[in-house]
Amino acid sequence: MRSLTRRVLLDTRYTLVGFPTTLIGFALMLPGFAAGLGTMVIWVGVPLLAGTLLIARGFADAERGWLSDVLRRPPVRPRYKPAPPGAGRFRRLVNPMTSGQSWLDLLHGIINLPFAILAFVLTVVFWAVPIAGLTWPLYGIVTSRIPGNVELPELLGLGDGYVVNATFYFLVGLLFLLLMPLVIRGAALLRAGLGRALLTGVAELHERIDDLAQGRAAAVSAEANALRKLERDIHDGPQQRLVSLAMELSRAQRQLAKDPEAAQATLKSAISATRETLDELRALSRGIAPPILSDRGLAPALAALAGRCTVPVDLDVQTVERYQAAVENAIYFVCAETLTNVAKHSRATVCTVQLVRLGDVLMLTIGDDGVGGAHVAKGHGLAGLADRLRAVDGELTVQSPDGGPTVIVAEVPCG
Repeated sequence: MRSLTRRVLLDTRYTLVGFPTTLIGFALMLPGFAAGLGTMVIWVGVPLLAGTLLIARGFADAERGWLSDVLRRPPVRPRYKPAPPGAGRFRRLVNPMTSGQSWLDLLHGIINLPFAILAFVLTVVFWAVPIAGLTWPLYGIVTSRIPGNVELPELLGLGDGYVVNATFYFLVGLLFLLLMPLVIRGAALLRAGLGRALLTGVAELHERIDDLAQGRAAAVSAEANALRKLERDIHDGPQQRLVSLAMELSRAQRQLAKDPEAAQATLKSAISATRETLDELRALSRGIAPPILSDRGLAPALAALAGRCTVPVDLDVQTVERYQAAVENAIYFVCAETLTNVAKHSRATVCTVQLVRLGDVLMLTIGDDGVGGAHVAKGHGLAGLADRLRAVDGELTVQSPDGGPTVIVAEVPCG
């Protein structure tokens, strides 16, 4: 109820305050645009038109601030094209005329008036009727005694008298009160929709392009880091073991003729080293493309990760659907790296892993009772996870105060 009341009050403020503001803007912008356009041939119209566009920008910025409350979105301001470095006075003067968004601001300031009037009228009516109707039993005692006064129920043929009038007006006021949230919300969205289309649509598109560019850069960075890590792990692990194995086999070859028993012991050691190398290669291959993930999906793959973790893991997977390979790989990689960090650094005694789908978002939550201190700063392992998630439009949230506990949430769109 409190949320609904707050929503109605915010929408009411938007329409009531916006109407006089829109009216003032219309009175400034339309004459300024007409005068500037009409005197453009004698150059007087250039500063007039540029000034009108700056006025439109100011009113548009105010409207964008109100839109964030109505549409429940963070405020978005478009990028106005700045004047070139070293530009002259005239070039700086006409600079507002070179920005497409400036003309959209002006267009909004002119055509917004009918929408503002309609929203204002609906808001006033749906506030006035409930107040007047629900309080009529109080002041109706006086008005019903006025000689010759004919009330609406009598005109409609419903009868006359205080009781009939009070019941009729109270029911009308109650009906309008029940409809008030829907009508006022619709009136606010009617006007806000035009504002979003003209004032923030281009800016939102630019932000989306920037997000995609950052996601692509993050994907490239994450893959490069993963390749460097894999190269380092192979160099420090299996490659060194293979070099040592080659030396052992060469020694066994020399010992075969002179000391068969020593050669047998050397071969036994070489076989043991071969098994260890194979185990290490299998462990490395799990981080690249585990067959269980591609064959059976996330639930079995996460169960396998939980089973290999040295810290006890409480696993709760509430979705068994299959998703796009990029989504499944990102979730798997985040879980694998996080559990590795828990085992190495957290000193935790228990870890929880939960995978749920909320609407079109796949949410992985990993918590532990360790010492905390994890963060996504550059140079730390979690920074790579954030980059990998950003590549699939995902987001990583880390809550890990010193002393613990730690909660890591990965959200990935899956719709």
